[in-house]
Amino acid sequence: MAYKILVAEDDIGLNQGIRLALQREEFIFDMAYTLKETREKWRKENPDMVILDVNFPDGNGFDFLCMLRQSSDIPVIVVTANDMETDEVTGLTLGADDYITKPFSLMALRIRVENIWKRTRNNKIQIYEEAGYMFDFGHLDFKVNGQEISLSAPEQKLLKLFITHPGQTLPRDILVENIWTCSMEYVDENALSVTISRLRKKLEIKGKSSPVSTVYGIGYAWKHQGD
Repeated sequence: MAYKILVAEDDIGLNQGIRLALQREEFIFDMAYTLKETREKWRKENPDMVILDVNFPDGNGFDFLCMLRQSSDIPVIVVTANDMETDEVTGLTLGADDYITKPFSLMALRIRVENIWKRTRNNKIQIYEEAGYMFDFGHLDFKVNGQEISLSAPEQKLLKLFITHPGQTLPRDILVENIWTCSMEYVDENALSVTISRLRKKLEIKGKSSPVSTVYGIGYAWKHQGD
């Protein structure tokens, strides 16, 4: 299956250079030269990875990264001319998988991209189906017993964390850090309890216990229906 990479870089020459340097049989590319175009192509084309510049004529790439991380965990490599530690920390804090500063070697970028591709291609969960549940994270389609349900961005992120760590107890503080990564203010821990409660209600199947189990004093865990 082809692996789609969105190259979001306003410098036309560098954008094309990145595409040429990364070319391989498994990769296909979408190109974006403005922040507006980046948002549009992300929504329409559903890429598997984004190579993201920070400085666009019409906005800041970190704003796009923050928006993307509200509903998606696809790999993002941030590219910037700002050789400052604060920018690197900001990018990684907002959920970037890697960070590279201009000027950079296209071969070094190729190695980073291929490492992430190899690491994620076999364990990326886009569709989950089990015991009355069907969750398609690629198309944001969520169904319980065949009935479509609507999930908020925090609920989607919480659900993805659970099903990618089945049976594992996830501490409350870890869940808060991963769900509200873009919040610059203190997040009341009660927000997690409310989100858990709403998600449980939406996942209810009559006659079955909730797959979201409370581990008292620690956090929560996703339990398979057969467990």
